[in-house]
Amino acid sequence: MASTEGGVKEAPRARTLSEEIYRRTGRQPARCYQCGKCSAGCPMAEETELRPHDILRMVGLNQADRLLTAKSLWLCAGCETCTARCPNDCDPASVIDELRSMAVAKQPDTLPRNLMAFHRSFLDQIRAHGRISELGLMVSYKLRTGSLFQDATAAPGMVTRGKLHLGAPSISGVEEVRAIFKACEEEER
Repeated sequence: MASTEGGVKEAPRARTLSEEIYRRTGRQPARCYQCGKCSAGCPMAEETELRPHDILRMVGLNQADRLLTAKSLWLCAGCETCTARCPNDCDPASVIDELRSMAVAKQPDTLPRNLMAFHRSFLDQIRAHGRISELGLMVSYKLRTGSLFQDATAAPGMVTRGKLHLGAPSISGVEEVRAIFKACEEEER
């Protein structure tokens, strides 16, 4: 608690969402002046309730509760078109990624099950091999969602056309990739 002139202690001011995003990413969402270029180029804009410029505006308005439960965060394709188009270097893609991380940390049980299953399966593959094993990703995802036989008839055709490889060798720097995962996990604690 901070002390005032009269000796009364005040609680430290909580960070705004914009300040917290800046602390975590080094990006200033408050610099967004709502030009809409990010949303105009977004390939997912028609599918989302909140477009990139809407998300940045809500960050500026400190609307964390609404943002961290918004399905629009999870519909972002991560293509970074919004970031490439931003004339003010706000990096909407990084802001959205950080909001996702915050949502996972704050409310992991309220997130879309299939999206979280894919997210965890994808990251498990990267941690294990330093790259994606399509078959490993698919099996892990199917086990997590319980939809084991959905799309199963497509697998043989994908294998014969070379679209689904049965194995994926690890990259030569897989230990460095694992060290990155370990550092990130330690930072979250």
